[in-house]
Amino acid sequence: MLENIYWLGHASIKISAEKLIYIDPWKLGKDEPTADLILITHGHYDHCSPEDVQKISGEQTTIVCPPDCGAELSGNIETMRPGERLTVEGVEIEAVPAYNVNKSFHPRANGWVGYIITAGGKRIYHAGDTDLIPEMEQVKADVVLLPIGGIYTMDAREAAKAAKKINPQVAIPIHWGDIVGSAQDAEKFRELSQVPVEIKQKS
Repeated sequence: MLENIYWLGHASIKISAEKLIYIDPWKLGKDEPTADLILITHGHYDHCSPEDVQKISGEQTTIVCPPDCGAELSGNIETMRPGERLTVEGVEIEAVPAYNVNKSFHPRANGWVGYIITAGGKRIYHAGDTDLIPEMEQVKADVVLLPIGGIYTMDAREAAKAAKKINPQVAIPIHWGDIVGSAQDAEKFRELSQVPVEIKQKS
């Protein structure tokens, strides 16, 4: 399954399974194929980019996002709040809280999310922009995509603690390489993590 998960830079992910799924598409190239499903974690410009969503949207594309992002986007939109579950075209989606605990960029009150999706027979958790939060104790996932850039989200050390709590088969660092976070941060995450880490090259 790992070979079907593509890091497109920053927090942007493409998953090629039974359906073609994008999460937080941003700064996409011109030749990306049309999505079956687009998931948006929250309203910041580097995660909710109407221009990029439009590039990969077709008549059959479903866009899933928190309610406050829906007004910025057009198309077939489904909204989700933390704790909710939804099945779209056979893809099971769970919305997980994502928020800051010691900074103010992502308030819990905003109701922003990460997602657990079941694709290719695996549970894949994209944490969104979040700190290490108590709700991660309840996350069950085979693959976790965790922000490691710091400043706005967890840093590498906190992400390693999150990976230990969730105990997936593998962790992939995201939210680095643009705006915040470096390759050194990704390597630090790998060094500190007690679960296997795969650092993806940008696709």
